[in-house]
Amino acid sequence: MKRILFIVFAIAQLIGCQSTRQISKTRSSEGKEEKKETRPYDKIVTNNTISDEGLFLLHQNDDKVYYEIPDSLLGRDMLLVSRISKIAPNFQGGYINAGSKTGEMIVRWYKKHNNILLKSISYNAIASDSLPIYLSVESNNYAPTLKSFKIKAFSPDSTSVVIDATDLFTSDIPSLSALNSEMRKEYKIKKLDAERSFIESAKSFPLNIEVKHEMTYVADEPPSYTKTGTISMIMNQSMILLPKKPMMGRLYDERVGWFTVSQIDYGSEALKADSKSFIRRWRLEPKDLEAYARGELVEPVKPIVYYLDPATPMKWRKYFKMGIEDWQKAFETAGFKNAIIAKDPPSPLEDPDFSPEDVRYSIVRYVASTTRNAIGPSVSDPRSGEIIESDIIWYHNHLRSYRNRYLLETGAANPKARTLDTPEEDIGEMMRMVIAHEVGHALGLPHNMKASAAYPTDSLRSGKFTQKYGIAATIMDYARYNYVAQPGDRNIRFIRQLGPYDHYAINWGYRVIPGAHTATQEKATLKQWIKEKSGDPTYQFGSGYGDYDPTSQTEGIGADPVKASKYGLANLKIVAPNLIAWTTDENENYGELEELYGELISVWGRYIGHVTSNIGGVIETLKTHDQPGVVYQIVPKKDQQKAMNFLLSEAFSTPDWLIRQDILRRIEHAGAIERVRSLQVRHLNDLLSFETIQRLIEAEAFLGKNTYTAINMMDDLQNGLWSELKRNQAINVYRRTLQKAYVERLEYLMTEEQRPLPKRWRKYMNRIDVNVNQSDIRSLTRAKLTELKSRIRRSAITDKITTYHLKDIEARIELILNPK
Repeated sequence: MKRILFIVFAIAQLIGCQSTRQISKTRSSEGKEEKKETRPYDKIVTNNTISDEGLFLLHQNDDKVYYEIPDSLLGRDMLLVSRISKIAPNFQGGYINAGSKTGEMIVRWYKKHNNILLKSISYNAIASDSLPIYLSVESNNYAPTLKSFKIKAFSPDSTSVVIDATDLFTSDIPSLSALNSEMRKEYKIKKLDAERSFIESAKSFPLNIEVKHEMTYVADEPPSYTKTGTISMIMNQSMILLPKKPMMGRLYDERVGWFTVSQIDYGSEALKADSKSFIRRWRLEPKDLEAYARGELVEPVKPIVYYLDPATPMKWRKYFKMGIEDWQKAFETAGFKNAIIAKDPPSPLEDPDFSPEDVRYSIVRYVASTTRNAIGPSVSDPRSGEIIESDIIWYHNHLRSYRNRYLLETGAANPKARTLDTPEEDIGEMMRMVIAHEVGHALGLPHNMKASAAYPTDSLRSGKFTQKYGIAATIMDYARYNYVAQPGDRNIRFIRQLGPYDHYAINWGYRVIPGAHTATQEKATLKQWIKEKSGDPTYQFGSGYGDYDPTSQTEGIGADPVKASKYGLANLKIVAPNLIAWTTDENENYGELEELYGELISVWGRYIGHVTSNIGGVIETLKTHDQPGVVYQIVPKKDQQKAMNFLLSEAFSTPDWLIRQDILRRIEHAGAIERVRSLQVRHLNDLLSFETIQRLIEAEAFLGKNTYTAINMMDDLQNGLWSELKRNQAINVYRRTLQKAYVERLEYLMTEEQRPLPKRWRKYMNRIDVNVNQSDIRSLTRAKLTELKSRIRRSAITDKITTYHLKDIEARIELILNPK
């Protein structure tokens, strides 16, 4: 028996030894395979290799680019920024150009066996690594791998790994591409052509790496050069090392407008995951903290510097610089002097490495494009909100829009605007203020549409007031021109400028708070600064998202939108008969006249829209629990009634002052009726929307007859639109068209459902959801249709086309009320 046991034991040992040898053999084999993958350093870095020392050592062998990554940088946070360097025209309707940022994310390099992984890192969910829940946060937010690279060699001192990074820039990695999924569908992209994709240049600097690479795609429907079936572009990839310790963030308060970065903190003491947001701002630190604490103006350790694009025309450069440095005064409010500086681009001799795409430089780009726009994006550290750099983009044709609106909105009271050859100093001032607006975005400030309603409307007719305070409380509104000023008003400022809100917001976001070492420790001081300004409309913030707040809307000025629009229309009625004289040249055709007339219609529409939002309007004043009063207040009944009277008079009556044959017969063979119909119907539909009517119904539920009700609105609107029935008066073609649109809209209210808001708009539009079938909307609509049908039957109008029109309307109503 012992012998049997010994034999079994011996066999087991033999098997075990064989298994152990087999495993060892496998591991040894794997090791040999790894060594085959890894070449000696001097086989990659030869005498012919071009090397560049910086954040990483870069090695270039012909068309190959190798990264030599120090072990000390593995696992470090880096910001990868993708930007277009060169691109074909007409991309996305001209809104994507050279300089456009297409991607921004934090990445880390990790070593895994014989590979280096490039991973995308998110800070959306966080927890202190000292807490148990940190393990769960890590497990449930696993970082995706963008690319894996075989280790090709180790540095001679074994402190760095060498990888071939070429494929990162010559293969189609969506995170680095300018083409998102929608563009790929639109242009019918088939593939990236590797044979026509290559690295143009690669440079390493102490804190960043810059790589330019050409990407060529095969496309069935490219936006330009359509016969080639090709889209080619040059991308610039910037990889910048972020500090180990992020800048101290400043907590966001919705009562002061700032762009933000947001995080969900699972380590919070709250009884749920705590969402917190930091404002996006530059790192400004006083050189002399003691002098700063004494209240002296102090220069920052590192000022914000903007370089002008080398492509910027010389005659406009001074205005660009002025627009940038206009913010110096606002920073002085925050205790800094010379905080923001504008510079000309360095020459190749001064800085041979200067590139507008380089993340080390903030640039005001000048783009050769017919697009009329300007934007002020920035790149920020998502861990803290620290802005790293910014590229403002100015599109060449943008000035045309400003010239046109300058003429239309101020020409009645401003003789200098009554020409297509606007004086250069006026054009320069407009350009300066557009740049200042975009710099405001790049400093962290979003649009503040509430600021344009801060000033009493009649104060905008005062030269003394407008020269001191401008035409709105901030440059960050879309209050572009003073359209309120009337002929005879003197010394008026017609063009916007920075206002008191801008100084307030910059101070709130950038002033260093002595003694505060954490974001939480700053909160009491920040709240106190807001409390000191509460109740003053000059320092209120409103994004303008949603269409319910008449005090927070785009392109308006003045606290009373009805009065402001009356002034604006009075000016347009002076401009219209002078439009031919002001916009035509004896040697030119009527192209300019056609363009200006079309924009005149649009301006009329904007003035009407500023009033429409009062109906069913709700005024939003952002507050916290320690402030008295409500956040949402229904627009007073008298203001809504005044708005409706204005609309019936100026929007829905026939605009004879606008329908000018002397203009129309010079620019088109037909189209006047449709032009007027389109604008009137747009505002009619805004009034007769599910959301507007439901807000009126809810207001009545709260306030009863003390508010403007849905019945009031629909009675007033129907009586106004059909006033000819009461007077037994012939109805002209413009009114007949509008009346048909009215009945068609009532049919919509009777038969349609509220359409879902597109997903991309949901976070911006604060829209109420309405169950139309169970609301009073259809009851009201049915009643108005029945009343209108009865009134039409009693009509004694004899005009032939009017009777045809009324019979048609009666038949339509019958079909709506009693569908077959």
